[in-house]
Formats: sequence, structure tokens, C-alpha cells
Amino acid sequence: MAKPTSPLAQRLKELIDFDKRIYFFLLLIIFLVIRYLTNTLILESIPGYESLESQGGLMFFHIFNSLGYVWTPFALLWKFTVIAFLFWSMGLMVGYKANFKELWRFALVAEMVFIFPELLRLLVYMNPSSSVSYFDIQNFEPLSVLWLVGPSNVAEKFHYPLSVLNVFELIYGAIWVLGFHSISRRTIEESALVVLIAYFLPLLLWLGFYIGAYR
Repeated sequence: MAKPTSPLAQRLKELIDFDKRIYFFLLLIIFLVIRYLTNTLILESIPGYESLESQGGLMFFHIFNSLGYVWTPFALLWKFTVIAFLFWSMGLMVGYKANFKELWRFALVAEMVFIFPELLRLLVYMNPSSSVSYFDIQNFEPLSVLWLVGPSNVAEKFHYPLSVLNVFELIYGAIWVLGFHSISRRTIEESALVVLIAYFLPLLLWLGFYIGAYR
């Protein structure tokens, strides 16, 4: 049985009580600006990029990036929907009912966490030395297992999984514990259980599948 709203849950609700449409627009702009600047750094790190640019050799690079910018809002909306569905369905599975619409809105707010690793990559390589390569910038995943061991020390098929295992994912999970606690009125312990089975378990299964299917 759900408990009355706790003081912590009430404070959290008051903290995120703002127009989510404006927030989504700002979140999208921040992501796009950071990615544009990072892609510019990556482009400039390619040896002889000015010559390649003038000859049209980087056309596919620009097309790929442009498609990425266009796809970003749809990717975010799809992610929010999938995450909210996982928490809603897994919550029901263990008997903890939560409103899907509120879960979706909270997924929108929690996404702010993932701005920081992209911002860190941009700041670290804002003034790169001549020895920095395209792959150095592309494979830089701050505060991740890949960052600790170094991309050159592991097989390529482990790059993505090890980059996903990072501090920001843990922070994201912790924020979701508070979010589910606030929305469902369940205890912190019960909310932590839902986060484990609704987010971290599917994430680990996906990474395992990725490694197994990599060719």
C-alpha cells in the first residue's frame, strides 16, 4: 500500500514544478549546441581537414552530423517514452502503481544528467594539442570504465559497453529512485528495487546482447 507523500517527495515535486515544454526546448538546444561544437572539434582534428573540406571530401561527415541534429529531438522523445514505460510496467509487475504521464515528465527532467559528460568532453578538448586525434575526442567518455582502462587497451566491441558503465548512469539511477519515490509514494527502498529491475537490469541485458552480437 502506497504511503502519504513524504516531505522529500513533496520538496522534489515543488522543485520540478515548471513548464516541461519550455524545459524540453532548452534541453534540446543545449544538447544540439554542445554536439555541434564537439563535432567541429572532431572535424578540425582530422589531418588536412581544410584541404578535404575544400575538395568536398567531408560531405558525408556533414550529412551524417546534420541527420544527427535532426534526429536528436525524436531520439529524446523516444527515450523518455521507453524509460517511462519500463518504470510503469515493472512497477506494476511488483505491485507499485505509478502514473505513466508523471513518469514521462520525470524522464524528461532526469535527462539533464547526460548533458554533463558531453559538456566535459567539449571542455577537455576545447583547445586540443596537435597530438589529439579524431578518435581521442570520439572515444573520450569521462568517468566511465572505458575512460579508466583506455580505449586502446580493450577490444573495440567493448568500447560502447564500457562507456555506458559510468558515474552518470549511477547518478541517473539515484535520481530515478527519488523520482519513483515521489510519483508512486513508495519507500526509498521499494523505489530502489524498481530502479534496479526497470532500468539497470535491462541496461545490463542490452550491453550483454551488444557484446554477443558484435561483429
